[in-house]
Amino acid sequence: MKTGKVIGNIWATRKEEKLAGLKLLVIQPVNLLDDTPVEYPIVAADIIGAGVGEKVIYVAGSSARAAAGGSDIPVDATVVGIVDDQEIDEDMI
Repeated sequence: MKTGKVIGNIWATRKEEKLAGLKLLVIQPVNLLDDTPVEYPIVAADIIGAGVGEKVIYVAGSSARAAAGGSDIPVDATVVGIVDDQEIDEDMI
């Protein structure tokens, strides 16, 4: 699992049938320790109702397809949680 910040929405009128009903979000992957951006933004399916500005947990690859509804769903990333808070003991790093 990885963390990211929702920075936008994607709307696609025409898309693969298996994507019908899935909300698509733009996610900026972030460092878990300090929320700094890492990598480039990605598009992720949203199965939990996250919104712009929220920090989320997302999964990728086969875990993303399973979370979205099955191995035949054409997604690379799926939002599976909204982060309410976090606590990290930096002495343990």
